[in-house]
Amino acid sequence: MSNKIDYGVQSYCFRHFKDNAEVAQKVRAIGLNKIELCGVHADFAKPEEFKQVVKTYADAGVSVVSLGVNTLNGEPGERDIFACAASAGAKFITVHFRVDTFPYAIKQAQKWSDEFGVKVAVHCHGGYMFGGQPDVMDYFIKLGAPQIGVCIDTAWCIQIGPHNGKPVEWAKRYAGHLYGIHFKDFVFDRTGQWQDVIVGEGNLDLPAFVTALNEGGFDGMSVIEYEADIENPVPALTRCVAAMRKTIG
Repeated sequence: MSNKIDYGVQSYCFRHFKDNAEVAQKVRAIGLNKIELCGVHADFAKPEEFKQVVKTYADAGVSVVSLGVNTLNGEPGERDIFACAASAGAKFITVHFRVDTFPYAIKQAQKWSDEFGVKVAVHCHGGYMFGGQPDVMDYFIKLGAPQIGVCIDTAWCIQIGPHNGKPVEWAKRYAGHLYGIHFKDFVFDRTGQWQDVIVGEGNLDLPAFVTALNEGGFDGMSVIEYEADIENPVPALTRCVAAMRKTIG
């Protein structure tokens, strides 16, 4: 398959470890050199301090490709998230919008996106958070494109159910508006509770999804995310990387 899709890892996978130098070492240990940083490992309200965080990763040979997932309400201080992303050389942030503030928040995000050259990928977070359904994503795009696009979290996409939660179909549906991917996989018990598994070993058809991304010309940000094994995530993440390489090359 195509080698076009480049990917890193979400720092939330390493949330048990608060020292960024240690996290950077673990990123390299699993065979990757890119990261999406979450709020566990950086304070995006402090752009000057954030530059040191970026340097810590750069010194280890790890580049910051995105920041997220951040909730945007359109408050003035959220401009700093875009400033931090730009200072890292990242072209994307992943975000959530809230049902009570999203129209204004999208307008503000468009302005900051243009100011800093950073696009906004709205993360789908399943059935329990606003924005998890494709009809809502469609409306976000209608209001905010081209600055606002979609981040498909494959596991949370599946979590909304088999009628609408089809990552392969989403990859086709949002071609041209797809700015981010979280490669993640779930299995479910009879109550609907989810469990993280190695990407491609659960309900995600990884080869078909990658094919759909390539056919749609995807060129955004992508990271692996595995949230189990909190105190020792490296072995499972290494297996995730192996699965990705087997599929993508």
